[in-house]
Formats: sequence, C-alpha cells, structure tokens
Amino acid sequence: MELFKPEFGLVFWMFLAFACLYFILAKYAWPFIIKAMEERADLIDKGVAYAQEAKSHLDNAKAEADQVIAEARKQQADILRDAAKMKTQLIEEAKLAATEEAKKVTDAAQVAIDQARKESEKQLRQEVSAYALQIAEQVVRQKMADDKAQRELVEKLLNEAGSKN
Repeated sequence: MELFKPEFGLVFWMFLAFACLYFILAKYAWPFIIKAMEERADLIDKGVAYAQEAKSHLDNAKAEADQVIAEARKQQADILRDAAKMKTQLIEEAKLAATEEAKKVTDAAQVAIDQARKESEKQLRQEVSAYALQIAEQVVRQKMADDKAQRELVEKLLNEAGSKN
C-alpha cells in the first residue's frame, strides 16, 4: 500500500520535477501552443465564414435558378398561347379560303347551269316552234285543200291586218 501513502521525499522531488516542467513549458511551449490554437481558431472562423458565404451564394444561385425557371415557364406559356392563336388564325384563314373557293365553284356551277338552262330553253323553243310549224302546215294544207277555204282565210287575214292598222 505504498502507493497510497507516498513518502515525503518522493512527493517533494515529484513536485520539484513538476514545477520545473511547468516552468519550462510555460516559458517556451505555451506561447507556441496558444499561437497554434489561435491560428486554428482563426482558420475555423474563416471556414465558417466561407461556408456561410458559399451558402448565401448557393441560396442566391437557387433564387436565380428559380427566377430563370419561372421566366422560362412564362415564355413557354406565351409561346404556347401564340401558337394556339396562330393555329386558330390559320384555321380561320383556311376556312375563309375554302368558303371563298366553294363560293367561286358554286358561282361557276350556277353560271354553267344558267347557260345550260338558257340553251335548253332556246333549243326547246326551236323544237316547239318547228313542231308548231309542222302542225300548222299540215292543218293549213288540209284546210287549204279547197279554193273556198283559201279565199276565206285570205279575207280573214286581210281584215285582221286592216283592223290592226
């Protein structure tokens, strides 16, 4: 149990060795150790400041990226809206062009139909006139077969011509 009850001489020499070591360390080692700790603390402070600055740059970059994305989405919406307007306008123009073309075709067909109708009417009149003349000619031949009928017809025509004048 000598460890728990040290002798006075041992304690004295241990205290003397500790005091010498303390004096040497305090005189020569502590300034370098303190200086190294202060440099390390400054380096850590600079690292923290750099990290905060990097975080603020990152936040700014994120905000700028969000702003650019929002602007891109707005441009995309504008482009899509313009494309929809252009599509609608092209469809309307195509409808108008088709309507005008259909009207031209309809008008041309109507003109052709009118010409064909007039031609048919003219041809029908000519045929009816020819038939009427043929019938009239046969009727007149039958009635003009005797002289008395011829004289009565000539007198009747002369009387009509005289009454018109």
